[in-house]
Amino acid sequence: MSNLGFNFGPDVRPLAARMRPETLNDYIGQQHLLSPDKPLYQAILAGRCHSLILWGPPGVGKTTLAQIIANHADASLIQMSAVTAGVKDIREAVSEAKANLAG
Repeated sequence: MSNLGFNFGPDVRPLAARMRPETLNDYIGQQHLLSPDKPLYQAILAGRCHSLILWGPPGVGKTTLAQIIANHADASLIQMSAVTAGVKDIREAVSEAKANLAG
């Protein structure tokens, strides 16, 4: 099938994925937690963020913030929906996390 002469390039991700903020400076909202003078912001930039529970309705930026934190910590992020994940999925995620920690 022809692409009618358009060059779409290698990035075929959905628009929302391409527009997703990648840095704390790009992330909008939660300024009471993520302003440069706040401890959470400083911990994220230092790559030593403590445990967090991100809670809220779909589309408010929980996964985006988690990805930004993982990037600053040079860590991998295992995405999982608590609604659809089962015990098997959780065990696989734990195994993957252990393998990542082992190097």
